[in-house]
Amino acid sequence: MGKIKVGILGATGMVGQRLIQLLDGHPWFEVGYVAASEQSAGKSYAAAVEGRWHSATAIPDRVRGLVVGDVAGIAKAMASCSLVFSALETDAAGVYEEKYAAAGLPVVSNASAHRHTPDVPMLIPEINPEHLGIIPAQQKSRGWKNGFIVVKPNCSIQSYMAPLHALREFGIKHVIVSTMQAVSGAGHPGVASLDIVDNIIPFIKGEEEKSEREPLKIFGRVSGSGIISDDSIRISAHCNRVPVIDGHMACISVEFKKKPSREQVLAAWKGFKGVPQELKLPSAPAQPIVYTDDPVRPQSRLDRDNGNGMVVTVGRLRECKVLDYRFVGLSHNTIRGAAGGAVLTAELLKAKGLV
Repeated sequence: MGKIKVGILGATGMVGQRLIQLLDGHPWFEVGYVAASEQSAGKSYAAAVEGRWHSATAIPDRVRGLVVGDVAGIAKAMASCSLVFSALETDAAGVYEEKYAAAGLPVVSNASAHRHTPDVPMLIPEINPEHLGIIPAQQKSRGWKNGFIVVKPNCSIQSYMAPLHALREFGIKHVIVSTMQAVSGAGHPGVASLDIVDNIIPFIKGEEEKSEREPLKIFGRVSGSGIISDDSIRISAHCNRVPVIDGHMACISVEFKKKPSREQVLAAWKGFKGVPQELKLPSAPAQPIVYTDDPVRPQSRLDRDNGNGMVVTVGRLRECKVLDYRFVGLSHNTIRGAAGGAVLTAELLKAKGLV
């Protein structure tokens, strides 16, 4: 059986480029279509990204010569692939993702346009794979036969969602989180060097709101034709941009309904696995949460690539003098937090027979 042909919308941007990198040699998927803005349409992919290819590895040979399509050219996508990854900007995603789904293509989106649409699952595959159960209701309400939309959450929450999820048996009440977010999270060219070098910027537009709201939907439940957020948890977030290229770090304090012992927390993290691990999906790390005893770890430069960038590295677990416990989490924002998380979601869709 041949590989599934996939397309990438917004293929010339940073997340699109990372998708191309991660899909090169993938055992299940093969890039058959790339699309971008009118400025890039009609060029070969290599020509479209000339001077702005951001990976240390070369453009994969089989993608170099692909002709970039106009993102509005849905008919060409239909003829070239069976699933599309969306790395579009929010405004364009709001327009085109539904058009691609209506045409019959499953859409796995990195954009925020549909994250809070009630019948669109927002997935971290190890945490809420059961939310895929809303897809039939999504299709029915819109009259879509084969197409649908699944989104991944904001990259800023990836460094603490799995560690918190592993502890939900103890009843999470309150969470205070401060994120230190890498400049690659702002795309390219991102933050001006004169703003970020020798500096920390204590504001990222929209990030605190996303960090406080998105986890509640992920922790929620499917009911009828929508996903009901978990309103039992309160999250307070501070989001900062720091002079690191890749790797989002978070400092978390958490209060429980029933405080676990330190040994119980560590055991929950060590033993945590999800459906992607059970199914042995190609991009799934064998151990999605890795705890380090080193008192000065995790560190962005040293730990962001753990598990090919798909592991959440946790450290510095200790008692909190205000809540119950505090710890530090780190994840690779453009891999686990963006392109890699999208690829893992597509693998789960295939494994579940939805693609």
